[in-house]
Amino acid sequence: MRKIQTKFLIFIFAFCVLFFKAALAFENKIALYREAKYKDGFSHFAYVNPNAKKGGRIVVPEYGGFDNFNPFIFKGTASSTAADLIWDSLGFTPSDDISVAYPLIAEKFELGENYVGFILNEKATFADGSPILADDVIFSFNTLLEKGAPIYRVYYADVAKAEKISERHVRFYFKEGSQNKELPLILTQFKIFPKKDWEGRDFAKPSLQIPLGGGAYKIKTFKAGKYIVLERDKNYWAKDLPVRRGFFNFDEIRLDYYQDTTVTLQALFSGNIDVREEYIAKIWATGYDNELVKSGKVIKKAFEHQNPAVLQHFAINLRRGKFKDKRVRRALDLAFNFEWANEKLFYGAYRRLYSYFTNTGMEATGLPVGKERKILENYKPLLDADVFEKPFTLPDNSSKEKVRQNLVAAVRLLREAGYGFEDGQMVNLQTKEPLTIEILSNSANGTTFTRVMLPFIENLKKIGIKATFRTLEVNVFKNRIDNFDFDMAIMSYRISAMPGSELREFYSSKTANIRGSYNIMGIENKVVDDLIEKIISAQDRSDYEAYVKALDRVLLSEYYLIFQWYSPFSRVGYQNKFEMPDSPQKVGFQPFTWWMKEK
Repeated sequence: MRKIQTKFLIFIFAFCVLFFKAALAFENKIALYREAKYKDGFSHFAYVNPNAKKGGRIVVPEYGGFDNFNPFIFKGTASSTAADLIWDSLGFTPSDDISVAYPLIAEKFELGENYVGFILNEKATFADGSPILADDVIFSFNTLLEKGAPIYRVYYADVAKAEKISERHVRFYFKEGSQNKELPLILTQFKIFPKKDWEGRDFAKPSLQIPLGGGAYKIKTFKAGKYIVLERDKNYWAKDLPVRRGFFNFDEIRLDYYQDTTVTLQALFSGNIDVREEYIAKIWATGYDNELVKSGKVIKKAFEHQNPAVLQHFAINLRRGKFKDKRVRRALDLAFNFEWANEKLFYGAYRRLYSYFTNTGMEATGLPVGKERKILENYKPLLDADVFEKPFTLPDNSSKEKVRQNLVAAVRLLREAGYGFEDGQMVNLQTKEPLTIEILSNSANGTTFTRVMLPFIENLKKIGIKATFRTLEVNVFKNRIDNFDFDMAIMSYRISAMPGSELREFYSSKTANIRGSYNIMGIENKVVDDLIEKIISAQDRSDYEAYVKALDRVLLSEYYLIFQWYSPFSRVGYQNKFEMPDSPQKVGFQPFTWWMKEK
């Protein structure tokens, strides 16, 4: 009898140990490098008002058009704003804690050595009240890989498979040898759509059938290419979760489509829209000088942020033979006069971008030292000596003399690259082909850039390069870029404060020739590829930052793009009928944390 009791106690002890270990595996957050701002049991984020009044509506401008409600595929044009409002993800990352995911559809996170698991909230439902289950999560993930835009196959390349453990428990297993420390975090971010909504439908084909969502809003009505009206789902299951409290306070959000940002200023003053972000310094300085603003009916406000600078630039298409030589690309950079544009056109409102990671604290400045230098030493045979001996500097065009000196230097670089003057044109001396460049912009900002482009084109003309500037309708522009049919293009995209797996999309050789890829320039560089993988797999924060700086320095040394400018503020004009959180958090423009004023 005693032996039976002893065996029973050993069994219970072993069971408790296993249970305790299993319990330890479940977490309330996923945090890179174990750093998280919000402790377990937090009630809401610091930059929202959890008691904000619900009701009213807001009209927001969008640019271009839409022919589709599926933004996850290569074909067609869809609204990413609408997608963020009608679908949720497994976790949510707040604007003031960007390296942490907190629970949304997933109530708990399961962190294993070679997998991440998600325990789904039992209350989680789609807009029709049906439960969100493991089958929906797996369907969403596999569908993105199989039928979504090609870039998803790159982004989730380290995932071996998704497995259903139970109705509300799903695991994602990592490929053998994967060192992607960020992978658990990024798997919290993809949108979850209902499997049943896509039965008998082709996910890869653009469609204007209103999708079944599971987020805070539902599509109420729309007119293709013109507007989308979304209504708040008053039965939204997650409205009282800490990650949702204080957000999505308007009963209705209307997205009105425009082709040009300048048109929306008059739409604001006429009351056709309620809010617009200002992208043009001249308009910000002079365009709001009217009675509506003076009387307080329209508010003009700059929202300070600590976000990484948007990487706004002239992208150079490396797939074109004329841009293969770095000296040609550098010559183009020397001809761009930011100082003139900032003084004459921007009222001194901008700062010049100086890094691929401007405003992150991980910019490669000065000469490489410490860990960064040791990292770069491993690639020394593949790098120019300048990487180690000369800090990267932007051209200084602050005076006529300096402009002249830079243009002389540009001609010298072009001659070294095999070009020379013939009949006033810069010509490839072997092929006799003139060096010409077409620079593209989309119609949403083309009017703005025309003023910037004139002196740039004139400077290029002085060194024998014929440049033309074309403004294309937004969808036409997108098609040209997606298919790499351009010489140079004005591009911009947001950079993460914690760069990681998305770097493969932007700069990896694997994405250089994938249509629709974010590797717009077509970068194929073995050192860049290796540094990206080192960033993704870095286990220590100081190592991680050193690898980011090393990547920045290598990219800078190749002159793949021409930096433009950024602002540390979000400049916004809005109707004086809204209230917003009184928060010291510098999170910029957050209209979906606003609410209507009391009448």
